Amino acid sequence: MSAPPVLDLPLLVGIAGGSGSGKSSLAVALETALGSDRTARLAHDTYYRDRAAVPPPARTGLNYDVPEAFDQALFLEHLQALRAGRPVAPPAYSFATHCRTGELPAVAPRPAVRAALDLRIFLDAPERVRLDRRLKRDVSERGRTTEGVLLQFAATVREAHRTYVEPTRTMADLVLGTAGRLEPIVEIAAAVILDHLARRRGERARMAS
Repeated sequence: MSAPPVLDLPLLVGIAGGSGSGKSSLAVALETALGSDRTARLAHDTYYRDRAAVPPPARTGLNYDVPEAFDQALFLEHLQALRAGRPVAPPAYSFATHCRTGELPAVAPRPAVRAALDLRIFLDAPERVRLDRRLKRDVSERGRTTEGVLLQFAATVREAHRTYVEPTRTMADLVLGTAGRLEPIVEIAAAVILDHLARRRGERARMAS
């Protein structure tokens, strides 16, 4: 009697790092490198809490760089749905108004996002590099002013990075410096992910034999 076919064991990869460290760029590049039919991306940035109930003038004074600024319950609910094989519709969030504006296109589950977090990648970049990238992104994509970005960085972002982000570096399985070109980082991260998948597939095969 032949053994049942061995299915690819799913792998959920978390990419962490400070604002401007290159998380989104690496995630997009990995999706291209590994194939969109094998991967799905869920951006934590879309899960900021809806501030529609807060008067617009008061919204700019809120701290958006603490864990409480995110709807973590919804984020975890969507992760669990993906792990169970169900698609999710992430909220669409406006960084200009700090309000939700509907839903983004559905994210369909892929084999790589249906398990517990198996691989943790931390992206490390100097503060100057992160600030430069944040400035370019927030001014060009989020309708901010240079002065506003710098004030927010000094008021909340720098301290939040030291308090909440930097300590997670020691919990990472892989730490990558992202001050230089993206291509070598993508190559390393993709190789590590594929190696994890291969080793877990081998373990699954041995258990099924």
